[in-house]
Amino acid sequence: MASAALAPLTVPTLVRRSFARDVAVCALNMWAYIAAYEIPNDDPERLAERTLVSYPIAIDRALGLGELPTLRLQRAFSRPGQVNRVERALALSHWMWFATPHATLAYVRWRRPERFPAAAARMYAVFDTGAVFYWRMPTAPPWWASARGQLTSTRDIQVRRMMIEYGPEFWGDLWAPLYDFLGGNPLAAMPSLHFATSLMGAHLLSEVGPVSGAVGWAYALWLGLALVYLGEHYLVDLLGGAALTEAIRAVAPRATPAAHRLAGLLERLRVLTEGG
Repeated sequence: MASAALAPLTVPTLVRRSFARDVAVCALNMWAYIAAYEIPNDDPERLAERTLVSYPIAIDRALGLGELPTLRLQRAFSRPGQVNRVERALALSHWMWFATPHATLAYVRWRRPERFPAAAARMYAVFDTGAVFYWRMPTAPPWWASARGQLTSTRDIQVRRMMIEYGPEFWGDLWAPLYDFLGGNPLAAMPSLHFATSLMGAHLLSEVGPVSGAVGWAYALWLGLALVYLGEHYLVDLLGGAALTEAIRAVAPRATPAAHRLAGLLERLRVLTEGG
């Protein structure tokens, strides 16, 4: 973790600012995030023992007026054993997310390059801060709680995880390796970084222009529906993700001077390195 965390800071001390350097810094930050995201699951039994299960169920039942929003949606619109066209579109939006935050930043750099450093800092701050929650308070998603009999209300049915039902059909032989690579920690639900980063992306795209902003907001809202409907997240996980995004946006102006000082220090180190 130490080497992964230091890697994004090392590149600016060695290389002049360029598109390639921007890509390298972002990629190395995600490498560090993925390490932090997956390490708690190195001991699955220990992780399961300290995972929080009950509180999101209780909050979501209150938000759903006595019933989990996920179950309310699945009971009303899904048919057991089938994944309809709308559900397939929802699953596709979930898989698209893995590229969406980074595609958003690529668009910002293309259209408004002067905004890119601040935009990237805010986006990856969502990832990095979210990883802290995953270490400190691992929380089970609804499909995991349902599979272990934690939804005990007499009205509750088993939560379907439609992404898993549809994945082999859509991806074929690629599904198993993709799931192994992308599903490195099943107990990282609160806050929902799927929703948090999509919400941050909507804000960043809105700063570029109204059309791109409308696309960003439409995707964030559609993804939010998908995450709850498909059984990947509780509604409270999305609210936690939204709170994380808005907190980072609120803190960003106060953190900017310190970030500029750090960037200046790294640049001076680069100059010294070149001189040596």
